[in-house]
Amino acid sequence: MPRPTKTNMPSSVRDDYKTLYSRPVQSTRGGPLFNAFPYSTKISPEAIALFIATHTAPGGMVLDSFAGSGSTGIAAILCGCPTAKMRQEADRLGLSVSWGARRAVLYELGVLGSFVASVLCCPPDPDEFGEATEQLVHDVRQEWAWLYRARDPDGKEGEIRYIVWSDTLSCPTCRKRASLWDACVSRKPANISAIFSCPHCQSQSALDCVSRIRKSIVDDLLKTKRTTRHRIPAWVYGQTDGHTWSRRATAMDLKLCRKIEGTKLPHGLPVQPIPWGDLHRSGYHEGMSHLHHFYTRRNLLAFSAMWEATDRYPEHLRPSLRFWLLSYNAAHSTVMTRVVAKKGQDDLVVTSAQPGVLYVSGLPVEKNIFAGLRRKSRTMQQAFRLTHGHDSLVSVRNASCMQLDMPNETIDYVFTDPPFGGNIPYAEVNFINEAWLGKLTDTKDEAIVSPHQEKTVEDYQDLLRRAFSEACRVLRPDGNATVVFHSTSAQVWNALRTACEQAGFDVADTSILDKTQGSFKQVRTVGAVKGDPLILLKKTSTPVHVPELDVWSVTDRLMEQAIRSDDRVEVTAQRLYSRLVGHYVAVRQNVPIGAGDFYRQLGERRAEYAVQPV
Repeated sequence: MPRPTKTNMPSSVRDDYKTLYSRPVQSTRGGPLFNAFPYSTKISPEAIALFIATHTAPGGMVLDSFAGSGSTGIAAILCGCPTAKMRQEADRLGLSVSWGARRAVLYELGVLGSFVASVLCCPPDPDEFGEATEQLVHDVRQEWAWLYRARDPDGKEGEIRYIVWSDTLSCPTCRKRASLWDACVSRKPANISAIFSCPHCQSQSALDCVSRIRKSIVDDLLKTKRTTRHRIPAWVYGQTDGHTWSRRATAMDLKLCRKIEGTKLPHGLPVQPIPWGDLHRSGYHEGMSHLHHFYTRRNLLAFSAMWEATDRYPEHLRPSLRFWLLSYNAAHSTVMTRVVAKKGQDDLVVTSAQPGVLYVSGLPVEKNIFAGLRRKSRTMQQAFRLTHGHDSLVSVRNASCMQLDMPNETIDYVFTDPPFGGNIPYAEVNFINEAWLGKLTDTKDEAIVSPHQEKTVEDYQDLLRRAFSEACRVLRPDGNATVVFHSTSAQVWNALRTACEQAGFDVADTSILDKTQGSFKQVRTVGAVKGDPLILLKKTSTPVHVPELDVWSVTDRLMEQAIRSDDRVEVTAQRLYSRLVGHYVAVRQNVPIGAGDFYRQLGERRAEYAVQPV
């Protein structure tokens, strides 16, 4: 990439950030660009585009040091072709931005993230891509459609949509075998019980106290025996002539499974050891040592055939076709896919793998890969239409941001969201997809807290310091950096704050990125934070001393402001903690309390405030 030239940014653009940070910016978790590829903790590119358009003029140069799946690069492109939603949000916030494409440099250590970013920021022609995906599925199905054949309840030939498999267990009372499905699942209404009810002797036990049955099998790829959980197909969901049906697994289904087990696997299938780390669990990961252990034999055959078929397509289409396959792979093709019981439903709901973990339930789901990929192709085409053929320059670099290959003071603006401490070990999570790409992430510079990698909070702080020091070096003297961060740990927040200061940054402002639907970990984690705090950084000037205040003095002031705002979200404990963190980071003081302790103590003090908890 040629050395960028300095852009002339109008003073109105430079000053508009005060309006931008005055209230929460909305970030939706939907739309074709967001849904094109499942990647942990990503941010809506439409929301990022507002920050880029506010902090830079058209043609400005933007850096993302922790680029993930490339949302900042997509945002730079969208600045040149703003969506109606982007214009509406700019109007709501009172921003007078100048639309026009920006340039971006994306650094991403992860192999998968940089691959996804490269495709999304420079996609193929959507129509040509769509025709290729249809042809690819058609060609592979010609040989492998039998994998998903099944008889419906009336005996007519149909097609499997998905099968729920079940762990088998040993009753503590009668010692007979029973499937988890038979002992714990009901469909009308939908329920997965934590009580094991033996179908043989009718005794009941806490599920956690019931032993799982194991079996020894010969692994034909490893040429060795291994012990794994014993699973059986429990319930089959299918369709015949467009009509959907479901039934219990039959002897014919078991016969097809035996045929599949005897079918030779493709020669090019990657035989890759799993780099187990912080996510390994001795229970549900028992016997899982290599990539292929995350798949049923049926789906391993189907996915391998699809992957191998991409080699037959023109070189300019292959990355996007593999992007399409990987977008479905880990989340839907593996045994991490699962069913859940939702209140009021007459049947279980099939869903994808839990993001950010490698969880395998006792009721894994085997989806029809061919049908799922056909549906996924339509979302891809919609996403590609939004970024294809636009005049912008985005450079994606699969490299560490600890040493940027860029001249000093050449970046107008930095937007980034670094890993949130020990929240997600990205390299471990992304292994399943990276194994198919033939290259795994080098974790030496992975900025996380990890017992397995022997990285403490202090190590994490130092990695962040190195990354932010480089960002500060390449940022122009009058440039700004926006950091999005989410943590429930005061220790992690203080590591971030200290790293920014040591790198040469001051905090100019703080705000909230208001995600309309929280990520899985934000919704489910005890003590989760509501909305991701935003931190606006500028290069260090003379710091202003601010007297240290008691947590509850600060909270009282924040609560008064929240009540005056007449916004019920602002008075929630989660939003108050986000605001509290923003205050301490802004005044260069340590965050004195973690989210869990704050919520507990706030609950004890609620009577002092003139509002009820939301």
